[in-house]
Amino acid sequence: MRLKILSLKGVEYDGEAQGLNVKTGAGEITVLDHHLPLIADLKKGKAVIFLEGGKKEIEVGGGFLEVDRSNKATLLID
Repeated sequence: MRLKILSLKGVEYDGEAQGLNVKTGAGEITVLDHHLPLIADLKKGKAVIFLEGGKKEIEVGGGFLEVDRSNKATLLID
């Protein structure tokens, strides 16, 4: 899936990802390739991006997650 993470500092990540794990108001979720459309509030924690051959972690102070029908996920974070 295509993943873009934006913060007040700018673009934190923009590229392909195998999956994403984040903490939301409803609990911890994992978003995988071709996930159903979703909008969720993000809680303080780490966003874990699963990449081919590894993973990357980004601190999240709060924000929003949107997954759309075109296999794109966008995080707007503090």
